[in-house]
Amino acid sequence: MKNKKHIFITGGAGYLGTVITRLLLSQGYKVTIYDNLMYDSTVLIPFFSDKNFKFIKGDILDKTLLDKSMKGHDVVIHLAAIVGYFACLNNERLTKDVNVVGTQNVIDSIKDDQYLLFGSTGSNYGIVDGICTEETPLNPGTLYGITKTDSEKKVMNRNNSTAFRFATAFGTSPRLRMDLLVNDLVFKAIEDGFLVIYQSHAMRTFIHLNDIAKCFLFAIENHDSMKNEVYNCGSNKLNFSKKEICEIIKEKTDCYIHYNDYDYDKDNRDYEVSYDKLNSLGFKIETSIEEGIDELISVYKALNFGDKRYKNTAYPEVF
Repeated sequence: MKNKKHIFITGGAGYLGTVITRLLLSQGYKVTIYDNLMYDSTVLIPFFSDKNFKFIKGDILDKTLLDKSMKGHDVVIHLAAIVGYFACLNNERLTKDVNVVGTQNVIDSIKDDQYLLFGSTGSNYGIVDGICTEETPLNPGTLYGITKTDSEKKVMNRNNSTAFRFATAFGTSPRLRMDLLVNDLVFKAIEDGFLVIYQSHAMRTFIHLNDIAKCFLFAIENHDSMKNEVYNCGSNKLNFSKKEICEIIKEKTDCYIHYNDYDYDKDNRDYEVSYDKLNSLGFKIETSIEEGIDELISVYKALNFGDKRYKNTAYPEVF
């Protein structure tokens, strides 16, 4: 697929969608964001000066508008979802509607020649002994993981689709999320000066937001070799225990850490992942966890968290 293709992004005004949009526009692609603007709409303002950008205010549960809006695009990136353990727990009915019914609406509206890219998650694995590959049986333990697993199966039952099981994202975006593990830990280290950590031995795997965006670009540019496959997306060098992450943050912020292993993480994930399948195609992660933590520290020190735009953008986790 060559440049100047038309890309349609559901949930494009979100944490990930804004970064993908910025990257695709910089590479000469035409981008349409389809989003109900659940969060801050001002994050889209910089895009409107680009002649290749278009915005449609819409909900993926509005099947009529969705069907009409998707026409004329070459690639559909489906990101719209209720994301994360606490966000899903906060509204179970909406989560099931958006994550599962909404995905089915996208599939029903898409044409055979439109390439569908789906943002799935490593949360589909749950708790796993050993290293997860794309063939590891899925064992989601949360509503978020269950709905994303159901959605991924729907996507991959369709020809001309690719799904990415992303590692836990970190890093900053125009639509900032502070509930993600690394993002939240860095914020607490700066704001409170201490961290209380449960299940410090639990393994998690991470990926910077910019690398996630590059993964979608990579798939668009390598459509023929990547279609109809599921890929873990991350780096074998970014598998860390919670304790290892905390010790890096401590070194950079001098925060105090209390390891409380008598309690447990409510979002009970513990897995290590292999990324050999995607890496074998030539995709490489560029941003290290240390670089991402430095970025977060700089941004958090600069932002005014009394600003209403940073209210209710996170569902604080107990780690």
